[in-house]
Amino acid sequence: MSDKITNELQELLKANVVTEETAKKIRQYFNEKQEGSQNRLSSVFGILGAILVGLGIILVFAHNWDNLSRLTKILLSFLPLIIGQLFCGYSLLKKSESPAWRESSGVILFFAVGSSIALIAQVYNISGDLNSFLMIWMLLCLPLVYLLKSSIVSLLYLTGITYYGCNANYFTYPTAHSYYYWLLLLGIAPHYYELLKTKANSNFTLFHHWFIALSLIICLGTIAHKNGNSIALSYMSLFTIFYFIGQTPFFEVQKLKNNSFLIFGKLGILYLLLLYSFKWFWDKSIYDTTSVSETFFSLEFIIALLLTFLAALLFYKKNSQTNFKEISVLELVFLTNILFFIPGYEFSIIANGIVLAIGISEIKRGSKLNHLGILNFGLILISILVTCRFFDTNLSFVIRGILFITIGLGFFLTNYLMLKKRNRNEK
Repeated sequence: MSDKITNELQELLKANVVTEETAKKIRQYFNEKQEGSQNRLSSVFGILGAILVGLGIILVFAHNWDNLSRLTKILLSFLPLIIGQLFCGYSLLKKSESPAWRESSGVILFFAVGSSIALIAQVYNISGDLNSFLMIWMLLCLPLVYLLKSSIVSLLYLTGITYYGCNANYFTYPTAHSYYYWLLLLGIAPHYYELLKTKANSNFTLFHHWFIALSLIICLGTIAHKNGNSIALSYMSLFTIFYFIGQTPFFEVQKLKNNSFLIFGKLGILYLLLLYSFKWFWDKSIYDTTSVSETFFSLEFIIALLLTFLAALLFYKKNSQTNFKEISVLELVFLTNILFFIPGYEFSIIANGIVLAIGISEIKRGSKLNHLGILNFGLILISILVTCRFFDTNLSFVIRGILFITIGLGFFLTNYLMLKKRNRNEK
C-alpha cells in the first residue's frame, strides 16, 4: 500500500471518520490489490522470458546443427525436454502457489516438447506430415494445462489445434480431411469451465473468451466437405448463438471489449446479411449434391440443423422471461436459414431490408440511450449497405452521389443534434 493512502487513512482514523476495523479492511484490500498486480506483472515477464529463452535455444541449435555428431544431436534434442521437466517439477513441488513459476515453466516445456519431437524426427529421418506432428505435440502438452493449472499453455494449445484444423482441412484440401480438431477442442473444455467458475474476471479468462470464439469461427468451415454450400446456415446459427451468449447475465456486466461473443456474434450476423444482399450469393443452392436426400443426410446439413435448434432454444430462453416483448431484429435473423430451402428465388431484397431495419433500430437505440457510439454504428451500417449497392446496381452516378451526400448529412445532423441535446441536459 502506498504511503499516500497510509497517511490519509491515519488522518481518517484521527478524525474518527473510520473505525480501526474498517481501516484494517481497507489496508487488506489495497495490499491484496497490490500483490495481485505484482503477480500479474511477474507472470507476464516470466512468460515472455520463457518464450525468448526457448526460441534462443532453438536458434542456437539450428545454426550449428549440421556440424554436430548424431550422438550430440540426440542429447541436444532431449536437453530442452529435460530442462522443461525440471522447471515444471520444481514449480509443482516448491512454487505451486506462484502463477509466474507455473506459467513460465509450462511455456518452456510446451515448446521443448515440440522441438524435441522435430529434432528426433530429423536425426533419424522419420517420415511424417505436419498434421501428425501438430496432433502429437498438442496431445502430449494437454496434460500440462491441468497439472500446472497453466492458462498460457491452454491458449497455446488452442492456437496449435486451430492451426491443425486449418492445415488438415483448408491448406491440404481435398487431399486430406479431418474432424479431430473437435475432439482436441473438447480437451480444453474442463479448464475453461474452471476458469469461468473460479477466475471469471481474470485476464486469462478474457483471453480464453476471444481465443475460443475465434477458433470456432475459423474451424467451423472444416465440416464442409460434400455439401459446402450449406455452411452459411451453420455460420448464421453459430453467430446467433454467440450473440445470445454475449447477452447472458455473466457477459452483460462485462465491458464491451471483454464480451467477445457479443462482438463476434453481432458482426458475424451483419457480415452474412450483407453477403445475402448480393444477388450473386443466391446463384448457388444448398442442394449441391446428387439428390435431395443426400443433402438432408449430409454432415453439413445435420450440423446446421443442430446449431439452428440450439439458437432457437437460446432465443426462447432469453425472450420467454420478458414474454417476448423485447425482441430485436438481430435475434430473429437466424430464421433466414429457412430461405435456403425455397429454390428458385433470390432474397437479396429481403436481406437489404433486414440490414436497413437493423441500422435504423441502432440509430433509434443510440438516440434513446444518448450514446454516440451506438448511433454512429447504425449510420455506418447503412453506409456500408449503400456502398454495397453502389457496386451491385445500375443506378446512375448522380443518384449514387445524392445517396452518399444524404448519408453524410445524416452523420453530421444526428451527431450535432445529440451533442446539442447533451449540452442542454448538462445545463
